[in-house]
Amino acid sequence: MDIVQILKQDYQDFPVNQTYSIYAENVYFRDPLNEFRGVERFKQMLGFIDTWFRDIKMDLHHIRRSGNTIAMEWTLNMTSPLPWKPRLAIPGRTEFKLNDEELIISHIDYWHTSRLDVLKQNLFSAEKIKT
Repeated sequence: MDIVQILKQDYQDFPVNQTYSIYAENVYFRDPLNEFRGVERFKQMLGFIDTWFRDIKMDLHHIRRSGNTIAMEWTLNMTSPLPWKPRLAIPGRTEFKLNDEELIISHIDYWHTSRLDVLKQNLFSAEKIKT
């Protein structure tokens, strides 16, 4: 199966049943909250999301490959573990870089919203419940 097709399926199943074999062992990962190397650490991060957040849905809007780069546009929706269960929506994009063996060596996520705006989604939902 083509790596683009694998990524499409992985994002439909996110964050469970991911195909970690498409990542290089020392893959570089960065998003607005994390920066690290290693597929094991990547598995741990997705496990954290799956453990603490609920109703997780990753909407894939666009995916395109050009040479050794794959670009994706998406929106991550999930319910926060806070007692009032606010719903979060984080739009963003991912840029993957592939090596000669077609393994992902770099996975960088960019959010189209700030970390503060994501925090506000938690607080805004709390304010709605109080009124």
